[in-house]
Amino acid sequence: MELYFYLYLGVALMIAILFARFLIVKKKNIPIRLFSLALKNENSGHLEEAIINYESALLEVEKIRFHSELKKKIVEKLKVLKMMVEYDNNSHFTR
Repeated sequence: MELYFYLYLGVALMIAILFARFLIVKKKNIPIRLFSLALKNENSGHLEEAIINYESALLEVEKIRFHSELKKKIVEKLKVLKMMVEYDNNSHFTR
């Protein structure tokens, strides 16, 4: 066989692998589920549980590497929630 047949075969194989990975990642929306669960916990006032869920979602996002915007949102939410929990803990000591 000629060299360009192998080149076409290689390109087709790479496209098939990338497409399969895309489908697998699309089905596994674990970070998005964890993010929505953390939002529900945050809105209901369970800040510690929300922090745990956000951290779990952040770990899952770092594994997948496709959700850069979601990662930024999670990091910002974690900063705010940790500050709120720290403020709440400090306000109990001053009373």
